[in-house]
Amino acid sequence: MIALIGILVVLGSVVGGFTMGGGQLLALFHVSEIVVICGTALGTVLISAPLPAIMALGKKMPQLVQPSPFSKPLYLDALKMMYELFQIARRDGLVAIETHIEGPSKSSVFKKYPALLKHHHAVTFLCDSLRLVLVGSVPPHDLEQLMDSEIDVHHEAEQRPIAILTKVSDGLPGIGIVAAVLGIVITMGAIAGPITQIGEHVAAALTGTFLGVLLAYGFVGPMAGGLEHHAAAEARFYGFLKASVVAFAKGFPPIVAVEFSRREIYADDRPTFAEMEAACKALKGKAT
Repeated sequence: MIALIGILVVLGSVVGGFTMGGGQLLALFHVSEIVVICGTALGTVLISAPLPAIMALGKKMPQLVQPSPFSKPLYLDALKMMYELFQIARRDGLVAIETHIEGPSKSSVFKKYPALLKHHHAVTFLCDSLRLVLVGSVPPHDLEQLMDSEIDVHHEAEQRPIAILTKVSDGLPGIGIVAAVLGIVITMGAIAGPITQIGEHVAAALTGTFLGVLLAYGFVGPMAGGLEHHAAAEARFYGFLKASVVAFAKGFPPIVAVEFSRREIYADDRPTFAEMEAACKALKGKAT
């Protein structure tokens, strides 16, 4: 929602300032310039980016207008879920969690946290890591290194579509200049015509530069920045999951293991230790 407000602020500021200065709004809209700039930008994307990255970008765009799912309620659910799994493993043995991590969608533990189950990749990352703990042949330090490697791979994949927007943003001012030069060429062809017609052609050419710069710094660049923040929050969530798994693999008690994860949360979204402890104790009470 805040991204939509930002878009409206940019549009309102540009259009409002232009009209306040006596400008005619229709003078900013020239279909030929829009076709040159938008078409060239799209063509550069098709040339420079592989199809999977372009498709991933299309799937990511709705994230700009949606609230971030990586908030305090999701983190608290994840802490409770991991605590419950660790408690089962400590009470009944590691083999007791095998059914839960083999089929999370059917697990009685995971089903309590539908918001967490929506993050399929994160749940898979957690379950695959717990399988290695269950096998018991991977030392905790090697497990941590392996999980870090997977987080890096995932983050790199998330950056590919964002890089597309960043490169388009970098190229749009230059594309605007191309549109402006084409407009000047047209103006030169009409140099013998009426002065009003020449003025219209020059205005159209300048509009090309204006649109290129506006799209670059007012829309496409900030969109890339917004997706970058979302990717960073998702990477932080993966690191949060890793901390508990590694701590549990080292033999720490469940409440201490989830405390390792709690410390990995950004301060704005981090529940207090008392909140986490109360939520975990409530789970123990229900189990009893």
